[in-house]
Parts: sequence; structure tokens; C-alpha cells
Amino acid sequence: MPSLQSVISCLSDYDPSALPVAQANRIIADVVEPVSGIEQVAIRAALDRVLAEDVVSPLDVPAHDNSAMDGYAFASAALQAASGGEVTLRVIGTALAGEAHGLVPAAGEAVRIMTGAVMPAGCDTVIPQEFTQRVAQGAGETAGDTAGETVRFAADAVRAGDNRRLRGEDLARGKPALKQGRVLQPADLGLLASLGIAEVKVRRRLRVAFFSTGDELRSIGEPLDAGCVYDSNRYTLHGMLRRLHVDLIDMGVVRDDPAALEAALRSACENADAVITSGGVSVGEADYTRQIMAELGDVTFWKIAMRPGRPMAFGRIASNGHQALLFGLPGNPVAVMVTFYHFVRAALHRMMGADIAPPPLMRVRSAQAIRKKPGRTEYQRGILARGADGQWEVRITGQQGSGVLRSMSEANCFIVLGHEQGGVAAGDPVEVMLFEGLL
Repeated sequence: MPSLQSVISCLSDYDPSALPVAQANRIIADVVEPVSGIEQVAIRAALDRVLAEDVVSPLDVPAHDNSAMDGYAFASAALQAASGGEVTLRVIGTALAGEAHGLVPAAGEAVRIMTGAVMPAGCDTVIPQEFTQRVAQGAGETAGDTAGETVRFAADAVRAGDNRRLRGEDLARGKPALKQGRVLQPADLGLLASLGIAEVKVRRRLRVAFFSTGDELRSIGEPLDAGCVYDSNRYTLHGMLRRLHVDLIDMGVVRDDPAALEAALRSACENADAVITSGGVSVGEADYTRQIMAELGDVTFWKIAMRPGRPMAFGRIASNGHQALLFGLPGNPVAVMVTFYHFVRAALHRMMGADIAPPPLMRVRSAQAIRKKPGRTEYQRGILARGADGQWEVRITGQQGSGVLRSMSEANCFIVLGHEQGGVAAGDPVEVMLFEGLL
């Protein structure tokens, strides 16, 4: 694995005191590698797991040319031979789904066919039954569908090749059905079952340890002394990590004490692939976390050109022969969430071996003026809704301080204001990142 310092040494414009968001993400991506462990699981247990290898289709899907409709199968040459714009064909039998029929119509003949039934030899087109008129020979119109009937329809009611599903149209034998790195969804499990595949190889689950630091923090249920607050960061981290389907190690609150912090970091390192801390990474008289982190590994401390979430630590720590990636997040609640979503989430996906595209940005108009200075990326919390004219517009939730957790609870998107961007006037276009699918 590349060391953090070797990656940083290749950057000519690296400044840890004013690091752009994009450069921080490039550094993290260059350091992070997927875990190597692989296990084989039944498809019922494979939901939300990451495929470790391509799944190759062992058969053609569908296995035969078949009908996409209930109707009549025939050779499309009959359309060109139609007299007076009408096609008349003699029905020689019925083809049912799941049954071998052996019916081979000749010129001027058709086969009554059900959805999913194998197309008869020589047939390439199906006319839906609702476009036809069935007539018993010499006996007028009838509701029956026995052999010996004729079927009539307008020649322009169907085109050659219509309503026929080709063999291998969905999946061809020997072709990849699902690519490695895919996070398996319910439809994928059905696809695997349709191929007769009972088990797949997946990456082992990522193990993530997390804890909060600070003597002022109290857990729920404990009394609040003067100057103390309840620890909210562990609960938001727990929720965000649960969405990634990783194995969690909640280590609680760790005191601002060098020995306690070292013990916690060593324990986390020895039991997890990644360690996430909140608090203690900014410069402060009682913040020992920076010192201990630096002693345990290849760690750098950044002041990222972003708001909220400026201070952050990243690197790799080691203890007793074990290594883990470290993400030291700020202590303010909103800053924890913002740095998680814009740095940690993508890194954990990469560690999982998951091939997941970044969340898309949507361009909408701003319902109000937003103050912003160039030189940093800002993630304002916004509410996206339809304006009076029916067009999408976004407004901020109110106070945008990094300690105002309510701003995340009320919002449904981030308003992403780029590094070089200045202030926004009401009506100007801005980019938003929806929480749906992210939170």
C-alpha cells in the first residue's frame, strides 16, 4: 500500500493549512485500497454485499426465442403478401409457455401462442390477440381457438419482428451478468436466481471502529454537569455507517487523557479496518489526540478549505502488527456529518471494493441571496422544493453554524458552493446534492 507521505510528496502545491476539498479527496483515494478478504454466501444473504468477482451467465436468457404477448405467431413474409391490406392465416395449434409443442406453420399458417411460449420454427412475429378477428372456417365468428380456425388482422397492425423476445436478448451465455464491485440490490438477487446461481463471492464486511473524545461529553442517561453536553456524534456516525452495511465497533466516549486515547486508538486499530474519531483534531490545550495519532502511524493533519469541517486528520495507524486507516473528524456535529459524507463515505466504499459513483449534483435556482467568499468549498444545508412557478428552487435552512445540528435534520440537500465561487444572488443557479440516497 502506498504511504501517505509518499503520495503527498508527489504534490507540488500541497498545503496542509489550506487544502482544497478536491485535493484532499485525491490524496485519500490514492492511499485507500480495498480489503482482500473474500467469502462465498448464499444469494439470500448477499443483499447489500459487494461482489468480489464478475458473475458470468451460464446460459442464455431467455433460453429460446419466445413471445412477448398473447397472440398469434407467424412468418412476417405474410405481411408483404397481404391482399387488400388484410392478412388471413389458418391456425394449426396452440403453443403454451413451458411446454414443447413442435408446431411448424407453413406459408399462410399461424400458431396461437401465449406469453413466454417458445416461438415456432419459421416464425418471427407475433400479432397481439386484441388486434385480431378469429373466424371458424365457414362458420362465422367464434370465441374458440382450436386448430382449423382462421385469424384475420390488418397488415399495418404489426411490423416484422414485433413482440418476439430473442434468445440471449437479456443475457448471453458467457457474458458478464454482474460486474465485480457491484453492491447487490434486490433485482440482482432475482437476476442471479434466474441464472440458477445459488451462491456468489463477496468481499468480507468492512469493520469500522468509532468513538468521540472530550471530557465535556456525556452519554444518554447520564446527568449533565455544568458545561457538559450529550454526545450526539456517535449516534449520527452510527446511523451513517449503518447505511453502508459495515460491521460497527462503538467504543463510546474517550476522555481527554493521553493514556486513555492511546489505549482506545490501539484497540480500535487492532480490531477494525478503519477508525473514525470525532473531536480533538484541532489545536487546543486539552486535545491530545493529534499527538497520539502522530505517534502511532503515518498521519497528517489538515485545515481543509471548506465550511463546515475545516480541521481533519487522515492517515494510517499501527498497533501490535495491525494497521487501520484513520479519519479524525472535527467535534462540531454538522462538521462531523459534512466531512463524513464528503471524505469518509467514498473512502469506505473504496475499502469495501464497491464501485459507486459520486452522488449527482442537481442545478436549481436559489430562492435567496447566499453570502460566500471565494477560496473555500461550502456545504450549506438547504430545502429543495417547487417554487410558485413550478420550477425547482432551494433555500437555506437558517443558521448554518457547524454546531446547529437542527440544520441537517430540517434540510433535504446540501447547497454545494464551489471553491472559486463567490456570493449568490436570489435567482442565480446553484448546485445541490440531494440527501435522498445519501443519508
